[in-house]
Amino acid sequence: MSEVLDYLIVGGGVVGCNIARELSRFDLKTVLCEKECDVAMGTSGRNSGVAHAGFYMIPKTLKAELNVRGHQMLPALCEEIGAQYNVIGKLVVAEKDDEIPYLLKLKRQGEINGTQGLRLIDADEVSKIEPNIRALKALYSPTSAILDPFQLTIGLAENALINGARIELNTEVLEIKHHEDYFTVETNKGSYKTRNIINSAGLYADKISALAGVEGYRIYPCRGEYHVLDKGVGHLLNTLVYPVPPKDSGGLGVHLTPTVDGNIMLGPSADYINEPCDLANTPDVMNQLLDEARLMLPALKRKDFIRSFAGNRPKLIPTSSNETVDYVIKEEYEGFINLVGIESPGLTAAPAIAERVIGLIKKRDELIEKKSFNPKRDKPVRFSRLTDEQKARLIAAEPAYGQIVCRCETVTKKEVLDALHNPLGAKSINSIKIRSRASMGRCQGGFCWPKIVQLIEDELKPELKDIRLCGAGSNMFIGKTKDLRRIK
Repeated sequence: MSEVLDYLIVGGGVVGCNIARELSRFDLKTVLCEKECDVAMGTSGRNSGVAHAGFYMIPKTLKAELNVRGHQMLPALCEEIGAQYNVIGKLVVAEKDDEIPYLLKLKRQGEINGTQGLRLIDADEVSKIEPNIRALKALYSPTSAILDPFQLTIGLAENALINGARIELNTEVLEIKHHEDYFTVETNKGSYKTRNIINSAGLYADKISALAGVEGYRIYPCRGEYHVLDKGVGHLLNTLVYPVPPKDSGGLGVHLTPTVDGNIMLGPSADYINEPCDLANTPDVMNQLLDEARLMLPALKRKDFIRSFAGNRPKLIPTSSNETVDYVIKEEYEGFINLVGIESPGLTAAPAIAERVIGLIKKRDELIEKKSFNPKRDKPVRFSRLTDEQKARLIAAEPAYGQIVCRCETVTKKEVLDALHNPLGAKSINSIKIRSRASMGRCQGGFCWPKIVQLIEDELKPELKDIRLCGAGSNMFIGKTKDLRRIK
């Protein structure tokens, strides 16, 4: 409590972690508080993982400006922090004549916004790009890309950490008191004094805003449900494929999304819910996703599904419609910078949002750059992607690379140990999962979870009851049916 911070960031999503990294460039005391057990546990880790090229956004809006600017910044940023970024292109497909005007509208919007290379193509060219896709015409965006939102957010957080910022996990902001020239921020883990607060709390941004004395904002959670397909059918799709969305759908329609790891995702849906923490998958929506996806890709089969999940968008409008509300990024009063309603394309826009926040700060504060700032973070090892020669060299240098923990994803013991001993200090099963991909394959942990639990026990020596899937209340075990240590 005696230390006075320069900046306290609320929220460890991709935007908050990007801001933390940018602030770590300067001679500042910065702390990021995240209420969950790890970064990217909210909207930032539960989305399509798409770098949008900018043609969906209405021209002359802040969303459009930051979308296009973020899309320009992402390739270099991902290279610096070791996050994969694949440019694969996107098709927005029309199956009927009356859907073609929508494609033309998107093309005009994109050209105004500065999106590069947009073309309207016919069925023959669609089939050359995507042999398995049915379409009458399509808008082709060659610069659209995919990335791993977990690796992006983790990379930003770790790079901020090595450059002097602090990342406090499991730390929930409970109260904010505004004094004459500083704030007192009460959390479940103690108090902080800070000259400035940056609210990047996503689904909870309205609550943090109210705690800081700024009323009038309300977040409406909108749930999007997804299916994940096995890598074995990844060959069915080469690019991102989006439909012309139904009118008043409140989203972009159920789309087909390849991932950087070789899976395909179907979704999301768009359903308003009451609680931002409601991440349920519902049978009716899951069936609807499959039916709509099959209209574009008939080869889809239910047996290829390995997982379903959901993520919630922090909307500023209360109903499903095509009405748009712009991002709120402003200094409400001196020392309190507010980010509210940062939904899609928030993942793409994140570096541009951080840039804008730094611009707001520079209008009133002189920021002194640190000569020691290191923008680089080493890319995590993905053993499964290496050549046989590269694998052999790694095993010779470190035998733990020769022990497979996760068969589905070919994740080694060394990769799991590296994930377990991550710089942020995140220790849950899910924290290991999002760093190493262990348990992300077809069996979804059925084979590797016991091995991972054993590694946690061996390395950290926790009580068995304290091993968690994610945060508080997600304890994996309540005890043992047998004490194996007594068996001779």
